[in-house]
Order: sequence, then C-alpha cells, then structure tokens
Amino acid sequence: MSFKQDNLIQIKTFEFALRIIKLYTECKSQNEFILSKQILRSGTSIGANVEEAIVAQSKKDFISKLSIANKEARETKYWLKLYPSSSLVQIDIEPYLKEIEMIINILTKIIKTSSENL
Repeated sequence: MSFKQDNLIQIKTFEFALRIIKLYTECKSQNEFILSKQILRSGTSIGANVEEAIVAQSKKDFISKLSIANKEARETKYWLKLYPSSSLVQIDIEPYLKEIEMIINILTKIIKTSSENL
C-alpha cells in the first residue's frame, strides 16, 4: 500500500486497521464473536473514510468524510472499553485504547482546522 509520505492520519488509521484485524482473530480464538465483529467493522471503517476524504470533491466533503471517520473511531473506543468490564477475553486492550485516542485527537484537530479555513 502506498501512502503520501506526510499523511500521518492515513498511515495511522491503516496500521490501526491491521491491528484491529489481528485483535479480531485473537478474540475469535477465545470464542468471543459479538464485540469483536463490532470492533472489526468500526475499527477498519476509520481508515476507509480517511481514504475517501483524501479524494473528496470539496472542502465540505473532506470535513464530512473525516467527521464520519471520527465517529467510527469513537464507536471503536466504546466497544474496546467494554472488554475489560465484560471479562469476555483475556487481552490487554490498553494499547488499542491509547492508539484510538490518538487517532481521535488527530482527526478532531484536522476537522477543526479545516472548518476554520472553510
């Protein structure tokens, strides 16, 4: 996969999606099939929406696509936070939570800056 060298959010969301796929596989090996499917969908959707934003037809379209990516990131964070409380799997979720929080912060800053420059 080729990326623009300076597109941090594109790189971060792609790498996060790969880790989410591995998490999904690990959860399935522990016979957890409910939350992992939700996390797989929302966690991989973040990067897909970032990719759509990169080829947006307008600044408003760009902001809209990144806003959807931000919502998917927040949904992913919610699903991840359920794991420790539910005791469904024996996986350290903390690295995923730190990473998704960083992604949310980056997306929020890009959206805010883009909106101000609209």
